[in-house]
Amino acid sequence: MRAHLARVDAVLVQALIAAALSFAHLHDIALAAGQDGWKAWAYPISVDLLLVAAWRRLRSGDAKAAGWCWFVIALAASLGANVATAGLLDMNEVPAWLRILVAGWPAVAFLGGTLLAHSAPSTAPDNGTEFDVDAVEGQEDAPELAPEPPTQPALEASPERPTVPVPTALVDHARKVAAEHHTRTGKPIDTPTLRARLGVPAPMAEAIAAQL
Repeated sequence: MRAHLARVDAVLVQALIAAALSFAHLHDIALAAGQDGWKAWAYPISVDLLLVAAWRRLRSGDAKAAGWCWFVIALAASLGANVATAGLLDMNEVPAWLRILVAGWPAVAFLGGTLLAHSAPSTAPDNGTEFDVDAVEGQEDAPELAPEPPTQPALEASPERPTVPVPTALVDHARKVAAEHHTRTGKPIDTPTLRARLGVPAPMAEAIAAQL
């Protein structure tokens, strides 16, 4: 446990040092480009926030193309400031193109942050478990073992609603969804809601509901 905490502390200290240095370099570039006062301090915050927002989008798995695009833009701004302050740029005579980039950064950061924050996420089951509906439907054609003859006459299934085999994993997932729905609403889950949550055909949803 202590060894684990020591590794975490070392990583945290390293991250804080790297963030502070990058923050200072971005501030120096903004200051040299004519953004004085509080504006020079706002630039590194804007770059770091866009970098974090893009990284969260990549971790969420939604719209990864947009996440990678803005992650690369924010990383280029941070890395460019770090390299420029390493003596490769005369901080007293900043070129005009750099002044233009620094002045236009707020609009770029606002656009990126807005797109990352308001893009629609993809729908998925609440507990992160995904089922391939096509694969589940394909299991309907699998041969079944002949059931043992019942000791008592059984009710015949309605011809318009044949028995649908349901995988055990899907039934277990449906129980979790039903329990979560009951906890949240105080009412048992109905078949249409269960079908929408699982994304399965209506006959299979009815078969699952019968086993809950």
